[in-house]
Amino acid sequence: MTTDIDAARARFDTAIAAATTGEEAFTALQDFARAVVGAKLFTVMTVDMENLLARRAFTSDPENYPDSGTKPINFNSWFEIVHKQRRTFVANTIDEIANVFPDYELIDSLGCQSVVNLPVVLEGELAATVNMLDTANHYDAERVALIEREMSGPARQAVDLARRLG
Repeated sequence: MTTDIDAARARFDTAIAAATTGEEAFTALQDFARAVVGAKLFTVMTVDMENLLARRAFTSDPENYPDSGTKPINFNSWFEIVHKQRRTFVANTIDEIANVFPDYELIDSLGCQSVVNLPVVLEGELAATVNMLDTANHYDAERVALIEREMSGPARQAVDLARRLG
C-alpha cells in the first residue's frame, strides 16, 4: 500500500505544482484523497466565523452541492470537535450524520452514509474542512489514520494555495 500512496503523493505534488487556480489545487487534493482512502463525494468548505458561515469552495458534485454554496455554522457536537478541538470528525452511519448535518437526506440519496471532516488550520485559525463521504462504515480506524497521516499536509497546501490564488 505504501507504494500506491507514494505514487498518489507524487501525482499530487506534480498537480499542485502546476495548479494556477484554486479549483486545480482542490482537484489535485480530491484525486489524492480518492487514491488514498476513497471518497464518493468530496468537498472543501472554508470558514467565515465573523459571519458564522461555511462556504463550499470546491465540490465533486456541483449539481447537488454547488461550489460557493453556504451553510450556517451550527454550534453542535460537530462544531465542538472540528472547530474548538480541531480534531477530525467521523460518522460512519447515516443516523450519525443526521445528528449533525441537516442535509442528511440528500447525503443518503447520493449513496453516502459515512463522512470524515478533516480540519485545515492555517496561521493558527481553522481555515477550512476537507470533507470525504462514502458508503456506510467506509471510514474505519485504519482509513481515518491514513487521512490524518497522509492528507493533513496536502490539505494545508491546497487550501493555502487556493487562498493565495484568490
